[in-house]
Amino acid sequence: FHKLQEDILSGKYAVDEELKEKNIGDDLGVSRTPVREALRQLELEGLVHIIPNKGAFVEGVTLQDVKDIYEIRTLLEGLCARWAANNITKEQLEELEETVFLSDFHFSKENWDQMVELDNRFHEIVYEACGSKELTRVLRDYHHYLQRIRKITLEQKTRARASMDEHRKIAEALKARDAAEAERCASIHIRNTISNMDKIGWENLMR
Repeated sequence: FHKLQEDILSGKYAVDEELKEKNIGDDLGVSRTPVREALRQLELEGLVHIIPNKGAFVEGVTLQDVKDIYEIRTLLEGLCARWAANNITKEQLEELEETVFLSDFHFSKENWDQMVELDNRFHEIVYEACGSKELTRVLRDYHHYLQRIRKITLEQKTRARASMDEHRKIAEALKARDAAEAERCASIHIRNTISNMDKIGWENLMR
């Protein structure tokens, strides 16, 4: 399931491409049964569409899906930061500050892969700190679905620099236990990401 999910989200399989159980099973060294179960799970995730007597086809993440996810994230990331302000631990705050510091370092070296990893870790810490299993699960899924697009945007110097500054403001609000400011900064962070994508062109990001 995870291997196929990763391959679909990374663009290895094209939208509408057929996922043949035998070929996948041969590639992964497993029988058709676990492949079939994985495809059923992927259908529940909305990444695959199974047509009876025809096969399984890649649904993927469409342009509209991406736009919807970012709009939803403006609300949920803000809520997450609000809750995190009341629950975040001293250790989590220290790790947040460390990710911001390391992001500055890797930005200066143009180490984009590390920048993406640190961006992932920053958001993951806030998710962990919010204290809600359900909100964390939803935001993790969304973050994972957008990984390819997020990598493209973070390789842009201007956006990468701005994103780091926005992370710093979120971290400062969380350290001050200012729930309203943390929510505002987190929402602005996603809004600014959307504005950046408007400039790039959403269709270009989906190629």
